[in-house]
Amino acid sequence: MEYLVGIDVGTSATKTVLFDRTGAVVASVSREYPLYQPHNGWAEQDCADWKDAALSTLGDVVAKAGVAPGDVKGIGLSGQMHGLVMLDEHGEVLRPSIIWCDQRTENEVADMLRLWPREKWIEVTANPPLTGWTAAKILWVKKNEPEVFARCRHILLPKDYIRYVLTGEFATEVSDASGMQLLDVPHRCWSREVMDLLGLDISLFGKVYESCEVTGTLLPEVASAVGLSTETKVVGGAGDNAAAAVGTGVVLDGTAFTTIGSSGVVFAHCDQAAIDPKGRVHTCCAAVPGTWHVMGVTQGAGLSLKWFKDNFCQDYVEKAREEGVDPYVLTDRDAARVPVGSDRLIYLPYLMGERTPHLDPNCRGVFFGISAIHTKAHFLRAIMEGVTYSLRDCNDILGEMGIGVDEMMACGGGGTSKLWRQMLADLYKCPVKTVKQTEGPALGVAILAGVGCGLFPSVPEACAALISKVGGAEPDAKNAETYDGYHALYRELYGDLKESYKKLAKLG
Repeated sequence: MEYLVGIDVGTSATKTVLFDRTGAVVASVSREYPLYQPHNGWAEQDCADWKDAALSTLGDVVAKAGVAPGDVKGIGLSGQMHGLVMLDEHGEVLRPSIIWCDQRTENEVADMLRLWPREKWIEVTANPPLTGWTAAKILWVKKNEPEVFARCRHILLPKDYIRYVLTGEFATEVSDASGMQLLDVPHRCWSREVMDLLGLDISLFGKVYESCEVTGTLLPEVASAVGLSTETKVVGGAGDNAAAAVGTGVVLDGTAFTTIGSSGVVFAHCDQAAIDPKGRVHTCCAAVPGTWHVMGVTQGAGLSLKWFKDNFCQDYVEKAREEGVDPYVLTDRDAARVPVGSDRLIYLPYLMGERTPHLDPNCRGVFFGISAIHTKAHFLRAIMEGVTYSLRDCNDILGEMGIGVDEMMACGGGGTSKLWRQMLADLYKCPVKTVKQTEGPALGVAILAGVGCGLFPSVPEACAALISKVGGAEPDAKNAETYDGYHALYRELYGDLKESYKKLAKLG
C-alpha cells in the first residue's frame, strides 16, 4: 500500500495526518503550542514549537500506523500564511516569528505607500500593502531590530521553515508566497522590482515552486528519527486556505468555500487572475498550477468564539468535560435557542483589526445593543452572527467582481457547526454544503504530494476521485430577510466608529 502525509502548521497546533492513496485517514496526531502577545496588537510564535510539533507528530503517525518506511511516498506541507521566519547563515532562527494576525506594521505600510501608489502595488502583487503580510514585517524588523536584520540570510514562511527542517532546502511555493507582498502574482515569480524598491536582496528568499512540485527529500537524520525513508518526497504544499481548497475539491473555475478557523475566509477558485482594483479582497496563486484564487478574510472568526469561550464560558467547559463532548457542542445548542438577530444584539468581530473589506488594524471588537434581556447564549449567537456578517461582506465583493457562486462549501472548525452553516446559507442566499472528508488542509497537501509523486495525474482529477460532497444547509427565506436588515446596520456601525477607533489607538 502507498501512503501520503499532510502536515498542517496551524496557529493553535500542528496536525499531521497519514492517508492511504484512497484518501482514507490511517492515523492523525496533533500537538498544541502557545501564541505570545507581548503588546496589544502583536502576535508571535516560537519556531521551535513548530519544529518539535512537526517532527513529533510525523513520527507518531508513522508509529501508530506501523507502515514500512518506503511505503510513505510523499509529504505535503500546509500552514498559516504571512508569518516571518528569519534564519542566520547557519540556519538558526534569529527571533520569534511575527505571525499572520500581528498588526504592529501600520507605519511600515505607510512607508510602502510612499514608495509606490496603492494602484501600483495591486498591479504587481495583486494586493495593496497590508499590515498582516510578510513584507511589512520584514521592514519592521529592518527598522526596529537592525542587528537582527543584519544577521539574516534566509527568510521563510512558517510551513517552509518545516520544509527546511525536513529537507534542508530553502524553498516556498506560489500560493503561500503570494501572501508575502513580494511575489509578482500574475506571473507567479518573485518581483525583482519590489525587492529593489524595498532594499531586499532576492537571495534571502528561496526558490518558488508550483504547489505540487517536488522540492526535496527527507534528510537522513530526519528520516531515521521519524521512521521514514530518505526517498520520501516533500512537495511544495500550500498556504492553509489554498490547501483547504484542494481538500474540499474547490479546484475548478467558479467553485468556492468558506472556512471558519481562527480567521475566516471566503475563497473562490479562478482560471484567470481576477484582481479587485479597490484591494478589498486578496488575489493569490492557487495550488492548481496555472490558476489563481480570490479570497476575503475576516481576522477574528473562530478566534472570537474561542476568546469568549476561554474567558467567559468555564461552566460550558466543565459541563462538556462531564458529558464527554466538545464545549462548542454545548455553546451551539444554547445559541440555537436564541432568535435570529440575537434579540437586537450585534457583534463586530474586530479583535485583531480587520482585513476585508476595511483593511484597518485599529478597529476593535464591539457588542452593540446590549440590554438587560441578553444572556450568555445571546452573546454566543451574536458572535457567530457577527462573524457571518463579515463573511457576507467578503462574498458580496466576489459578486461585484463577477465571480458567481451558486454553491458554497464549508470547512474549518466552524464549518462543522450545523448552526453556523445555516447562518452562512441564510446570509449568502445559496446552499452551503460540506464534504465527507474532514481533514481539509492536511488532505489538500497530501493530494498535492500524491500528484507530485505520480500517484495522480492532476490536482482536479485527484480531487474528483477522493472527495465527495455531503448535504448541507439550504437558505431560509424568512431568516434571510431578517438578516438583511441586521447586516445593513452591521455595515453602518464600522463607518460610525472608524474615527473613534483611531482615537482609541492613540490612547495610552
